[in-house]
Amino acid sequence: MAGMVRGAPSRADLQVIRELAARELVVTASQLESWRRAGLLPRHRRRGLGRGRGTVVDAVDPVVVESAAALARHLRQGRDRRLAVLEWFAEAGMPPVRPGAVPVPEPPIGAVREALLWALEGSFSQRLWDTAHSAVGAGEAGLDELYRVAGLMLAARPYRGAMANPALMRAALEAGEDLPEETGTGADFARVVHLVAAIGAGAEEIGADALAEAFAVWDMFGLTVEDWKQMLGAAERGEGPPVDWDLLRQHADVLGPVRRAGDEELVRARAVLLGLRGFYGMYVLHGLVMPDTPAQAALRQRIDEWGMFPFLSHAFSFSPSPVQFAESLSVCLEPLFDGLYEALMEQLARDPDIFRLPGDETGPVGFGERWMRALREVSAEGSAGHSRTDDPDKRS
Repeated sequence: MAGMVRGAPSRADLQVIRELAARELVVTASQLESWRRAGLLPRHRRRGLGRGRGTVVDAVDPVVVESAAALARHLRQGRDRRLAVLEWFAEAGMPPVRPGAVPVPEPPIGAVREALLWALEGSFSQRLWDTAHSAVGAGEAGLDELYRVAGLMLAARPYRGAMANPALMRAALEAGEDLPEETGTGADFARVVHLVAAIGAGAEEIGADALAEAFAVWDMFGLTVEDWKQMLGAAERGEGPPVDWDLLRQHADVLGPVRRAGDEELVRARAVLLGLRGFYGMYVLHGLVMPDTPAQAALRQRIDEWGMFPFLSHAFSFSPSPVQFAESLSVCLEPLFDGLYEALMEQLARDPDIFRLPGDETGPVGFGERWMRALREVSAEGSAGHSRTDDPDKRS
């Protein structure tokens, strides 16, 4: 093999290089061998020719070609391979883009786990957790340092906020009014640092009111700041169920779940993540005047029953970076998200006609046409409204 690396590439590797070149993916024989040494690319399957006659590659395995294609798509000069592995893992969980297309093969699961842990160790979530953990036993000075460092982290990574309620967005668009603002941005989200501090230093150091503001940022289960204040205040006074801060510490640890998860659990968490992102996206598109159907309404109702749309909006991104993908996947190892995914999949199986309007025999085609018309109408109404506002003779 060493001789092959120093000399001309094998016929099998030349075939791989040609097939990828036809897709405008440029790779070299040395790159292919480098990926093999890193454990990312399978070797060609060889057949023995008999005693003393060596071996031969009968045909290039499509898995080798598609694995090399995935690496070529996601790797570029100077980029860490682990980022490419995470993108490859996410891509392998998606259905083929074209009917009959060869599915993207799975990357080696050991390389996936290594990439996940590496990404999470340097993630925003883990750095915040490490800072909170270091505050334990450090008294007021430790808390001051925690708030200082957390503030710098939040300033360096501005939070976009949760998506505004799609029903309100839809109503505003259809009425030609200004869109509602996102929720939980800026200073509001900075209140989450109170929760981080409580996990690190103890709830008694923070107080029920500050913690109530932190919990309310997530807007889960429809609970307001006042609702959280009542519950946490009662727990603080011993008049209600105590808060299990050890359980919260476990949930705050993004590395532990990945370390403990088996190979199948990681693949399952990816299915949950990609599935929930799809359901969340459909909910968001309702706000962009996508034609409504009974199947869509039933899915939104399920999400609302779980009180999870605001949290999905905080947790998921439509175009996540590899590190954000790793953070979201760690979250999806939790039973709560697995349960929500199962509930939504069961609902979808009961009524799969999400893109078929009742009584419309044109099916998804008619659905798409109606949506395009709705968007044009909204755009025209919005333009007309702005024109009226900008006309000084027509202002009130």
